[in-house]
Amino acid sequence: MADSDKTTDERAEKLVQRAERVAALIEKRDFHQLRDDLIKLEPADVAEVLGSLDDADKAVIFRIVPRPLAKESFEYLDVEQQKSLLNALGDSRVAIILNEMSPDDRTALLEEVPAQAAKQLLQLLSKEERAVALTLLGYPEGSVGRLMTPEYLAVKETLTVIEVLEYIREQGREKGDLDVVYVTDANGKLVDDLNIRELLLSKFGTKLSEIVDRKYVSLSATEDQEAATQLFKKYGRPALPVVDSGGHLLGVVTIDDVIHVIEEETTEDIHKLGAVGALENAYIRTPLAELVRKRAGWLVLLMIGEMLTATAMGYFEGEISRAVVLALFIPLIISSGGNSGSQAATLIIRALAVGEITLKDWSTVFVREVISGACLGAILGAIGFLRIVMWSLFFNIYGPHWFNVGLVVSFSLFAVVVWGVLVGSMLPFGLKRVGIDPATSSAPFVATLVDVTGLVIYFTIAARLLGGTLL
Repeated sequence: MADSDKTTDERAEKLVQRAERVAALIEKRDFHQLRDDLIKLEPADVAEVLGSLDDADKAVIFRIVPRPLAKESFEYLDVEQQKSLLNALGDSRVAIILNEMSPDDRTALLEEVPAQAAKQLLQLLSKEERAVALTLLGYPEGSVGRLMTPEYLAVKETLTVIEVLEYIREQGREKGDLDVVYVTDANGKLVDDLNIRELLLSKFGTKLSEIVDRKYVSLSATEDQEAATQLFKKYGRPALPVVDSGGHLLGVVTIDDVIHVIEEETTEDIHKLGAVGALENAYIRTPLAELVRKRAGWLVLLMIGEMLTATAMGYFEGEISRAVVLALFIPLIISSGGNSGSQAATLIIRALAVGEITLKDWSTVFVREVISGACLGAILGAIGFLRIVMWSLFFNIYGPHWFNVGLVVSFSLFAVVVWGVLVGSMLPFGLKRVGIDPATSSAPFVATLVDVTGLVIYFTIAARLLGGTLL
C-alpha cells in the first residue's frame, strides 16, 4: 500500500475513533469531559467529527464548546450540514453563530437557504451585521462581491509605521487576516497593499506614503468569480483587495474562498465531462430523484445520437451483407475514433480552463492535433493491419482477400483517429466561441459524434478498396 493511502486510512480510522468517543460521551451525558476533549482539537478537526454525527448530537456539541471554537468549526462545515445544524439549534444560539461568522462564509450560507429562511436568519443578525450581509447579497450571484469580506486592515497613507503597528495591535483581532495592510488615500481609494514584513523592516517614523510604490493587483466587485481564481493563480497572493468602479476599497477576497470556487468549478467540469448535469450538493446528499434527473437527460441525448449509428449501419447494409467480415471490425473502428476524440477533448478543455490556451490559439492547436492524430492513427493502423496479417497466416479466417481487408482496416483507423482528434480538439473552441462552457463537449458526446461519422469513413474506404472483389 502506498504511503499516502496508508496515511489516509489512518486518518479515517482516527476520525471514526473520535466520533465514537464523542457519541459515547454524549450518551453518558459526560459533557465536562466532552468539552475538554473538543477544545484540544483544531476547528477543522471538530468539523470533521461533527460531519459524522446526527443533528441532535451536533447541537449538543455547539451548546457546550466555547463560542470561538463553535463559530470556527461551523465555518468548516459544508452548506448542507450548516443548514441542518441551524434547524437543530435554538434561535439564540443561531444568532450567536451567524453574528460571529465571517461575512463571506455567512453570505455563502444565505445564498443556499430558501428565501423565506434567509429572511428569518437575517432578522437574527445585529443591525451592523445585517447591513453587511445585505450589502454582500446585493452583488450579482457568482460575482466577486459575494466572495469578499469587509474585515480587513486598512490605514491612511499619512500614518507612520509605528502608528500602523499600534493600530494593528489595537484592532487586529477584529480584522481577520493580518498578513497584508491596505493603504488608502483621504477619500478611501486604494493606494497600495503592504505585506506586514515590509512594515516590520521599515523605520518606525517613516510615513506609509514614503514606502508605497502604488503598484497593486485588485478585483472589481462586479466581475465574475472566475476572474478572481485566475488572478490568484497568476500572482500567488494570500488575499486580493476588491474595489468599486472609482477605485474605493470595498473588501478583500482570501485564498480559502477562491479554493472553494475552484473546487466547485472543477467538480462541475468533471460532471460535464462524464455527461452528468452538475450536482448542486455532495453526491451522498443529493436526492435520488435529482440524481436520476441529472443523468437521464444526457443519456437520452446520447442514445438518440447512437441511433444515428444504427441508421448509418442500415445505410451500408448491402456492403455488410456482401462482406460480412467488415462487420467484425466495426467496434474496433468506432471505439478507436471515439477514444481518440475523448482524449483530445479532455486535454483541450482542461487547457482552456486553466488558461494554458485561449481562443486565438485554435490554429496552433489544429496543426498540433493534425500531426498528433496522424501519428496516433499510423500507430493504431499498423497494429490493426498486423493483427489481420497474423490471424490470416495462422487461422485463415478473413478469406482470400485478407490483404485488402487489412488495408481497409488500417486506412480506416488512420482516418478515423485523425478525424476524432480534430473533432475532440476543435469542438471546445467552437463552444467557447459561442459562449457555451467547453466542458459541455463531454467525452461521451464526442465519442457518439465520432461513432456515426467513423462508420461513414470506414465503409467509404471499404467501397473504394474492396470494389470489384468483396464488394
